[in-house]
Amino acid sequence: MNEIASLLEPQIPSLRRYAWALLRDDEAADDLVQDTLERAISRWNLRRRDGDLRAWLFAIQRNLFLNGVRQRRRRGPHVGMEILDDLPAPDGATDGTAGLRDILSGLDALPEEQRSVLLLVGVEDLSYEQVAQVLDVPIGTVMSRLSRARDKMRRFMETGRNAVLRRVK
Repeated sequence: MNEIASLLEPQIPSLRRYAWALLRDDEAADDLVQDTLERAISRWNLRRRDGDLRAWLFAIQRNLFLNGVRQRRRRGPHVGMEILDDLPAPDGATDGTAGLRDILSGLDALPEEQRSVLLLVGVEDLSYEQVAQVLDVPIGTVMSRLSRARDKMRRFMETGRNAVLRRVK
C-alpha cells in the first residue's frame, strides 16, 4: 500500500486542478478527486504496469465526472444557495477577476469533449498521446478538438460571446 500511495500522492494536485476546472466547486472537486483515488486503489490490479499512470488517473476522473453529469441530468436541476455566487460582481471588480470570469465563461461554453482536451493539454500539460489515452480517442481527434476549442476560446475572448450559427433555408 505504501508503494501505491507514493505513486498516487504526486498526482493529486493535477487531479484537483482538473476536477476544479470541470466542476468549479472546491468541495465537489475534492469529492471527485477522492472518488478517483478510491477507484484507482480498488482497481490497482487492473492497471497496466507499462501504462501511463497519470493518463489512467485522468481517464478514471473524467469517467466519474461524466457519470455524475448523467446522474444530475436524470435527477433534474438543483438550485441551492450557490446561486448567490453567480450574482454580478460590484463595479469595483478588478480587471483580473473579470478576465478570469471571461475565461471560465468561455470554457463553460465549450462542448465537454473540447473543454476536456483544452484543459488536459493546456493546464495539465499532457501530451496529445496521453490525452488520447485519457479520452480513448485517436490522436488526430485530440488535435482537431484542441484546434476547435482554441479557436472558439479565441473568438469568445475577442467578442465576449459564443458564435451563433444561423439557420439558412
